[in-house]
Amino acid sequence: MNQFTETFLTERDKQSKWSGIPQLLLKLYATSHLHSDFVECQNILKEISPLLSMEAMAFVTEERKLTQETTYPNTYIFDLFGGVDVSTCLLLLLLLNVSDEMSKDCLSILYNTCVCTEGVTKRLAEKNDFVIFLFTLMTSKKTFLQTATLIEDILGVKKEMIRLDEVPNLSSLVSNFDQQQLANFCRILAVTISEMDTGNDDKHTLLAKNAQQKKSLSLGPSAAEINQAALLSIPGFVERLCKLATRKVSESTGTASFLQELEEWYTWLDNALVLDALMRVANEESEHNQGFSSTLREGSLSSLALPQSMKIMHEIMYKLEVLYVLCVLLMGRQRNQVHRMIAEFKLIPGLNNLFDKLIWRKHSASALVLHGHNQNCDCSPDITLKIQFLRLLQSFSDHHENKYLLLNNQELNELSAISLKANIPEVEAVLNTDRSLVCDGKRGLLTRLLQVMKKEPAESSFRFWQARAVESFLRGTTSYADQMFLLKRGLLEHILYCIVDSECKSRDVLQSYFDLLGELMKFNVDAFKRFNKYINTDAKFQVFLKQINSSLVDSNMLVRCVTLSLDRFENQVDMKVAEVLSECRLLAYISQVPTQMSFLFRLINIIHVQTLTQENVSCLNTSLVILMLARRKERLPLYLRLLQRMEHSKKYPGFLLNNFHNLLRFWQQHYLHKDKDSTCLENSSCISFSYWKETVSILLNPDRQSPSALVSYIEEPYMDIDRDFTEE
Repeated sequence: MNQFTETFLTERDKQSKWSGIPQLLLKLYATSHLHSDFVECQNILKEISPLLSMEAMAFVTEERKLTQETTYPNTYIFDLFGGVDVSTCLLLLLLLNVSDEMSKDCLSILYNTCVCTEGVTKRLAEKNDFVIFLFTLMTSKKTFLQTATLIEDILGVKKEMIRLDEVPNLSSLVSNFDQQQLANFCRILAVTISEMDTGNDDKHTLLAKNAQQKKSLSLGPSAAEINQAALLSIPGFVERLCKLATRKVSESTGTASFLQELEEWYTWLDNALVLDALMRVANEESEHNQGFSSTLREGSLSSLALPQSMKIMHEIMYKLEVLYVLCVLLMGRQRNQVHRMIAEFKLIPGLNNLFDKLIWRKHSASALVLHGHNQNCDCSPDITLKIQFLRLLQSFSDHHENKYLLLNNQELNELSAISLKANIPEVEAVLNTDRSLVCDGKRGLLTRLLQVMKKEPAESSFRFWQARAVESFLRGTTSYADQMFLLKRGLLEHILYCIVDSECKSRDVLQSYFDLLGELMKFNVDAFKRFNKYINTDAKFQVFLKQINSSLVDSNMLVRCVTLSLDRFENQVDMKVAEVLSECRLLAYISQVPTQMSFLFRLINIIHVQTLTQENVSCLNTSLVILMLARRKERLPLYLRLLQRMEHSKKYPGFLLNNFHNLLRFWQQHYLHKDKDSTCLENSSCISFSYWKETVSILLNPDRQSPSALVSYIEEPYMDIDRDFTEE
């Protein structure tokens, strides 16, 4: 800036209409030194700030109108003449000469420039020391919100994840946050504890994921894992999150402090949309609150009676951030530690008490919609909270004995009674459940979830998440008592209604319902009886088969469960089982060899090593289940011979079996080194993992004389079994 004179800048400003910003920056630069007069600095900042904030407000609210008089946006000119660099230097100086007001102005100016001028946020993100320094500004309540919002924006574009263990006195910083600050801090944590990824985890190929995992092993823990460990080492951190997640609206911070935060939001751009939503909710309140929104706009918030719906909105927006952090921690390396703490601090019974009044409350059609969005948009806080809640339940229940905390004492007793009546041992995890930590009230959280699930409209986006959450309760070793608990509440009939009668079209919802149906029916004679009672006509059964066959990637887990159940039933001597075998359309259909071969051919044909993902690898395992059961009956050579014939009939000799050979080679690489995945296969199928390994080895036997080896059925000219699995 020193290379320009004030006279020169003034003359150019008349032509270019720069709003006097370069001249102000020249003065700011001259006074931004250690021994400068910071009063003058503050006056200059007060002049610059409104020039940028008005532009940023218009930018965010999509009302930006550039006329011929404003050729260059103010924020662009501010950055062009070094304003961003001057502001960052000034912030560092202010740390030595404590001035919260000036720090707020600097932070506001920086954020507004980030909002409007492309590239500024990325430049700040590259300054790692500056980003770390920003964390220290959150010690002051006056600058907390501005600092947190700027950090969140910067971390959103930062290529390398920040490491929280590099933040000075992190434990002290977080421990001194009040509950509102901690909730807002969770927005930052959401970025720092989630693995940096580009896209849906299910869509990434297993080849790429395996390669990444090998690379990660050599590099040590990721930044996200380090950050999770850093947070869990802070005394009382998880306990405070649980209290935030479960506090009632009436227990939240009083009106005065909330109004103070609303004032901050009103002047702080990131929350302009939030405020817009809050104001619209306030306008729907009863007449005695009519003056509220106009008072907000005038910026003079005094002791007002805060509308209840605004309190609810405030609490919802906090809770969805907190639940996200808890969900990520539940899926991390310290999962068991987090599980113990979440159980101890009664997160589940706390959420159960909030279920009707906050999480799944009834609300007006327009109440909780952000500016520019509609009621069914995933950006709606109400919808986001519900989805986050369901994801948390899914992570909490998945393959963990703490899942029984989702029930109340009466429901746990019901599980025991089901086991007693069936003359089977009680599930050990039920016996070990600490009754002081379970849900209270008339219904547990799982039962409440089933109730809203059955009432959900056909087109609802929640159906997928609800089914996933309930299915996670059933995953693992099959429990007859768990299945009967859900069957008695009409879950099977609800699923069949959605699949058959509503003829659901959503692939995601169908997949989640098929997976849930498979877990609900597996090895359970009563479930198959109920199925046959509901699907009581050929017309209904054909609709059901049409849904199954429309996408085997979505329905193959059900096919696997029915196939496993059929095998078990055929080996049982029981009148009830014999009756089901003779009457059930689905079991009769699956028992036919042509049906099994059709499934087998298509399951192998729709996947390839290069396209295997966490979502579709189940097709490979289902095809293996069919062949393992054939091997048990000494029919494996027959099935392989039939596959060979089907290949020839499709005019593609060798294509399917070569592909299957490559898939099985990959299977060995993927599963033989993953204890968790192999345990899941064993528990879900009730087939020992050693039998899985043996079957794969037999199929991959290189001896062409072996009647159970794939190579025996691939003619020499079509042999192509040595492909490299390297991800291109």
